[in-house]
Amino acid sequence: MVCTSSFQVSVYGLGDKSIATTIVFLIPFVRKYASGYYRIFVLPDSVVVLIGSSASAYDISREIATVAKEVHVAARSTTNGTPTKLVGYNNLWTHSMIKSAHKDGTVLFEDGSLLLVDVILHCTGYVSKTGNIVIVDDNRVAPLYQHVFPPQLAPWLSFIGLPWKVIPFPLVELQSKWVAGILSGRISLPSQEEMMSDVEAFYLTLEAAGVPKRYTHNLGNCQFEYNDWLAAECRSSPSQEWRKQMYAANRMNRAIRPETYRDDFEDQNLIWQAHQDFLQYIPAASISSVDRYKQNPIAN
Repeated sequence: MVCTSSFQVSVYGLGDKSIATTIVFLIPFVRKYASGYYRIFVLPDSVVVLIGSSASAYDISREIATVAKEVHVAARSTTNGTPTKLVGYNNLWTHSMIKSAHKDGTVLFEDGSLLLVDVILHCTGYVSKTGNIVIVDDNRVAPLYQHVFPPQLAPWLSFIGLPWKVIPFPLVELQSKWVAGILSGRISLPSQEEMMSDVEAFYLTLEAAGVPKRYTHNLGNCQFEYNDWLAAECRSSPSQEWRKQMYAANRMNRAIRPETYRDDFEDQNLIWQAHQDFLQYIPAASISSVDRYKQNPIAN
């Protein structure tokens, strides 16, 4: 059972043989990866280029903007052709992807703009590494039945935690239960041929939808369906409805309140449902200790 998830090896923008290796030689030019990010590297007069457009890029760029002179976010998803200043900021811009970086600190973007920068920070995610056990092609660990079992090596080899853009702990718990049930003989796997056929059909579906290989294990839009499938295999209960609604509410709240969504939210009713659900796991003798919250969960 391989439980290293997908957060193993950092991915550098445009590959180690282009931007990354160029920046190594820039002094005092600094190249950092988000997992090793420290605010001390960003000085008040710094011009920072940040590569990426997902969660870490979003959060770190805004934090850096409170310190740095300028912050420029480069991403493949930015296609408007010209640098755009973000609303509410005087020193934060979005750009198209970087085309090249030079030893004097000059960065050329695909939109044609040039900058002289001090720091490039990579918020570009991770790539899975499995040695020679199975193939990793553009971050697709393949072939894997239900993101867990290589058909030819099942059930003796399994991968836990490869799906990403998910709520991790419920998912990996269900994956672990499924694998344990199979190894104990309580749950049966399909034949090798059936598993391989299922995998091939899944890959064809992704290809038809235009989904890149690197997004094979991105289950952000179908994690609850996947979790419920695992739960059914394990003869467990499906995901609670409040969990699904809370996840959807959080995503919507982040879109509406990008700066304050962690502190300002309107799903207190779902929090109440969650606490009511958790009460079933508390011994009866201890329930009195949560009576105060039960009476007024919002105030507490």
